[in-house]
Amino acid sequence: MATARELIAGSGLPLLEARMLLERALGVGRAWLIAHDDEALPDDRAAVFRDWARRRGNGEPMAYLLGEREFMGHDFQVSPAVLIPRPETELLVETALEHLRGRATPRVLDLGTGSGAIAVSIALARPDAAVQATDLSAEALAVAAANASRLGAAVTFARGDWYGALNGAAPAPTYDVIVSNPPYIAAADPHLSQGDLRHEPPLALTDRADGLEALRAIVRGAPAWLRPGCALWMEHGWDQAARVRDLLHAAGFAHVESRRDLAGIERISGGYL
Repeated sequence: MATARELIAGSGLPLLEARMLLERALGVGRAWLIAHDDEALPDDRAAVFRDWARRRGNGEPMAYLLGEREFMGHDFQVSPAVLIPRPETELLVETALEHLRGRATPRVLDLGTGSGAIAVSIALARPDAAVQATDLSAEALAVAAANASRLGAAVTFARGDWYGALNGAAPAPTYDVIVSNPPYIAAADPHLSQGDLRHEPPLALTDRADGLEALRAIVRGAPAWLRPGCALWMEHGWDQAARVRDLLHAAGFAHVESRRDLAGIERISGGYL
């Protein structure tokens, strides 16, 4: 039987990652682990930890091993069926909430919701909002629905390809804001075979084309669904802001702009009808 100290030392992982995995394997907190690091641990729990440590050493994301990732102050369950929520995407939520400020009972549409992090975060910040989220993946929608239920967020979900998920309804000026973090990595981008991206669902990462196909479809369809004076905001790649602004201008949007994340990258772009 091995001790926590021995398991961590032999894992080959950074100390913080090893501790996080061992805490989860044992179902204990940091204080317990530190206080009992020289005690022999159950063999079955040690085996779970060693398996996770091996997988992490092979590059599997911590979020998938732990089954969760923090976003906007909430813990979201994640699985390999969904993209791992990232801190830079919080800018998209914050911008949508800024647009909704002062609007009574607003309607929000999140296209390609994945884990539901964007839609659920908006719904939790604005309980008066009617938030709808769509995704093509049934597995992703199951994760999103579970997150909404567990966190107590009122979100309705629909399966389908972008606006095609809206139950075949005729387009109508319905929403106060449409948001999306669509697949925007080009099919030939070498980053798809590096780091965490190797393990995330390709459908959520790449449009299998030039990286702009999903963004084009979202921009093209948005005017039929947005109320006058309302907004579309989308996340995109680090080098796509100018092209996304061109798409918005061509579709008739005004006050088009891009906003930078904490790293100084133009991370989201949007406009108003």
